[in-house]
Amino acid sequence: MAYGRRCSYRRLGGRSMIGGGDGRKYECVVVDVNTQRDFCDSSGAYPAANIQELIPALRHMIAWAKRNQAPVISSIESHRPSEFSDNGDPLYCVDGSEGQRKIDFTMFHRCTRVEVDNTLSCPMDLFAEYQQVLFRKRASDLLGNPKADRFFTELPAKEFILFGISIDGAVKALALALLAREKRVTIVVDACGYWNKATADLAVRQVVAKGAIIITVDQLLRRRLDRRWRYPTCRKTRTEADVASHLNSNSRRDASPRSHPLRDHFPESRREARMSPSGEEASAGDT
Repeated sequence: MAYGRRCSYRRLGGRSMIGGGDGRKYECVVVDVNTQRDFCDSSGAYPAANIQELIPALRHMIAWAKRNQAPVISSIESHRPSEFSDNGDPLYCVDGSEGQRKIDFTMFHRCTRVEVDNTLSCPMDLFAEYQQVLFRKRASDLLGNPKADRFFTELPAKEFILFGISIDGAVKALALALLAREKRVTIVVDACGYWNKATADLAVRQVVAKGAIIITVDQLLRRRLDRRWRYPTCRKTRTEADVASHLNSNSRRDASPRSHPLRDHFPESRREARMSPSGEEASAGDT
């Protein structure tokens, strides 16, 4: 069963396209890949080799997305405690661990999380209410999550701007998957982590050969989006650290039998939107 409001269809170039509830076509969507404490903290289970240069670059990326009010998709690497490492690397981003949490400054006030399961039931108009949508990632490729696959494939975006951990792993896999779906992909190369410089350089050459565009943080900072989306604002707001703590918790909230798991978070009118708490987290789908 599909939760949330029914997707709206818009005729664009002779084809039906699923829009963000109001026929939006986004100039770009920023994709934040696995910026979590185990990778981005020197005390984490598996910190990136270029962590000293990476953290300032990540801050610039998030600041640019906030300044331009760009929609953001974030992935959360997730491993069960019972899993074993195939290649001898330490087990990282274990469900419920401190290392699985996203670093605080990568969390936005208006955000929601979509859990992974084997269904395609994912609302396609989440950016009408939230600036950041988080997808849990169980496999090496984010699009191995069927909901993420559908969301990326049907999202009317002119360009996907990728950064995060790591250029020779999850970022490369996502870039190749999007290019195979005929999407325009840009990778901010110095905002990507890695563990081996030679392997990272090879990955960059591979994605360029497939059609990806490589830019630097400085080049991105000189760019301004032509149109900025306005997200709902309310009087009460949470700090980003509070939102991060709330979203990264693995506890499940018992819903009232009469409540709808998503509809209650999508106000029917602007008046109701002004009355709703700011930063209210919603989870689309079941774990």
